[in-house]
Amino acid sequence: MTRMKFREVVRLPEFDRDMKKLVRRYETLEEDLTRFVNIQLFLYHKAGKENRGIVRIDQLGATMKPVFKAKKFACLSMKGKGVRTGIRVVYAYDDPDDKVELIEIYHKSDQPVEDRKRIANYYGE
Repeated sequence: MTRMKFREVVRLPEFDRDMKKLVRRYETLEEDLTRFVNIQLFLYHKAGKENRGIVRIDQLGATMKPVFKAKKFACLSMKGKGVRTGIRVVYAYDDPDDKVELIEIYHKSDQPVEDRKRIANYYGE
């Protein structure tokens, strides 16, 4: 079976800055992110497979696109943790355009929740 990929995957500039910081600590993060987008996001958004690892972020006000947070993210640099690594990925998914926009990536020990101000800057009214 051939998996359809997303038409477009975009990283916001702030996301790239987040990645740069985290890659210093977790050297496999780039390949882990690619695997996450190609497998976990594909299964959730295109195959309709719910794994309770992705939740829609509510109470953002009027947003143009649905914004999600992934709580299950496997990182090979954190052996023995599986998907419970503490890495969080915040992204928007535009179904009609088949586009994923990566907004933020962080470790929950560095910051407890997503940066709602950043989300509002891109998707607010």
